[in-house]
Formats: sequence, C-alpha cells, structure tokens
Amino acid sequence: MVDGAARGNPGEAGCGAVIADENGAVVKELSRYLGRTTNNVAEYEGLLMGLQALLELGQKHIVVQSDSQLMVRQLNGEYRVKDQKLRGLFEQATRLLRQFASYRILHVRREMNKLADRLANRGIDQAINPTSAG
Repeated sequence: MVDGAARGNPGEAGCGAVIADENGAVVKELSRYLGRTTNNVAEYEGLLMGLQALLELGQKHIVVQSDSQLMVRQLNGEYRVKDQKLRGLFEQATRLLRQFASYRILHVRREMNKLADRLANRGIDQAINPTSAG
C-alpha cells in the first residue's frame, strides 16, 4: 500500500508505504518528508519508495494498492500523463516496475489505505515538529 499527503496543494507533503506479505502481515513501514509539493507528486513518491523497498527485499511478484485514482489509471495506461513533473515520476515508476517478474496496480478506497496514509502524515509531522511526532 502506498500513499501521499499534502497539507495544501501544493503544501507540506509526505509519503508512506506499507510492505505486507501474501497473508497481509506488515513486513515494513516507510515514511518520508517531501518538503513543499503537490498531493499527486506525493502519491508517486510513496510509490517509488515502496517499489525500491520491494526490490531491496528481493520481491519478484507484487501487488500495489493506492487510493490515488489518477496514479493508478496512469500506470495502468488508462490516462495519459500530461503534467511534466508527474511524467518524470511516472517514467521512474515504470522503470522500477519492469524489474519485477509480475505486478498489478490496484485502486482501493481511502478507508482501505489508512496505514499508508498515517505513514505519509507521519513523514510531515516528524519534519515539522520532531519532538511530538510518534
């Protein structure tokens, strides 16, 4: 599961990714502060962070879940990538995806992506107020 968050658009942003095994048990939680950017950039950054972690773990067959309909549809070839900043992130993502033996990119409802959302917001919170984030 991957997610991005921006407080304002653009605004302070973070991304999160959850790596789970085939039984749904969480293997790894990732979060990162991105500075000031848009929610769509944050979504892609969460994806890139998650894909890199999956490659490092040696995974070959993956399923990515995101609540970003735009990103999912772009990666599945249903939408063109018109924004220049997103195009570069899209190209990075497709390069990483080609390194897996198989992959699926699925859209999930926001309420099914709560942990990744929490991690994305944690990235922002830890950067803005490092002593109170947890």
